[in-house]
Amino acid sequence: MNTKFQNLKRTNLIAAVDDEEDIRELLSIGLSKEGYIVETFEDGKNFEKFLEKEIPDAIILDIMLSDSDGIEILKYLKSNERTKDIPVIMLTAKADESDKIVGLELGADDYITKPFSLKELAARIKAVLRRNVIKKDDSKIIKLGKNVIIDLLKHQVLLDGKDVKFSSTEFNIIIILTEHKGWVISRDKLIRRLWGNEKIVIPRTIDVHIKKIREKLGKSGNMIKTLRGVGYKIEE
Repeated sequence: MNTKFQNLKRTNLIAAVDDEEDIRELLSIGLSKEGYIVETFEDGKNFEKFLEKEIPDAIILDIMLSDSDGIEILKYLKSNERTKDIPVIMLTAKADESDKIVGLELGADDYITKPFSLKELAARIKAVLRRNVIKKDDSKIIKLGKNVIIDLLKHQVLLDGKDVKFSSTEFNIIIILTEHKGWVISRDKLIRRLWGNEKIVIPRTIDVHIKKIREKLGKSGNMIKTLRGVGYKIEE
């Protein structure tokens, strides 16, 4: 199933945090077949390091981890400006109604108990992603600098009020860079986010697209910075 760019966030990246190896493997294999890119973590420490570099589209979070409490991680996610809008599905062996209520009251978007159906989990992920897109309807306009406006709904870039024609790939590159404004995104990461494992793409391809984006944005293209040997970032 080709889900590339199905949602406004075009990564389809799912982070799964669970201390059981067989569960992580099940989630990785099963959700990959559904078209998602899956990153798994056995503890909260490694998951938090991941969040410093990348923001997933959704998180599957176990409550009982070896080094931390999933509820405390949920509190952190919902109190942090960078992560508060990420949909979180709690996945746990705790079936008590009180545990479910606590998770939902703290901002979890859904709650699934073990053992679970992979098909049901995949359906719930799609549901929370749909809800998240609707919930963010009031933030689909992105402003860059003084004269660049990106309209996510219309798939449009305006420069000084004039429509600039971007290809689909160019548009998606600038969105990915904008989502992580100030952070350096490597060429390899851009390739994975854009095409996943669907086809082989050389890093030089990204350089060509970046060059075209800069040319189309004129002087505003200077906001896209190159870190030689590393990648690109947007810096206003």
